[in-house]
Amino acid sequence: MFYAIISEDIPNSLPLRKQSRPDHIARLESLRDQGRLLIAGPHPAIDSEDPGEAGFTGSLVVAEFSSLEEAQNWADEDPYIKAGVYAKVIVKPYKKVLP
Repeated sequence: MFYAIISEDIPNSLPLRKQSRPDHIARLESLRDQGRLLIAGPHPAIDSEDPGEAGFTGSLVVAEFSSLEEAQNWADEDPYIKAGVYAKVIVKPYKKVLP
């Protein structure tokens, strides 16, 4: 089943994001390589593809896991959590309908 991992950043998280991004991306690439990643990306703080120094307000990952517990455990190990980027993370089941 798919699970949505919805994360909310702390204010001014960009410096912390930059430091931890390689490890964060590596974990996502691993899910992709296993065929389990549906979508992943950040929420820009402004209405722009490249928000520059405005940074991001959070992230969304939708990926396949065997259970809610497994999805939560995966989310809890995110390098952004360990670096203090995220203020809040919600993990919940997701049902893909379209496309």
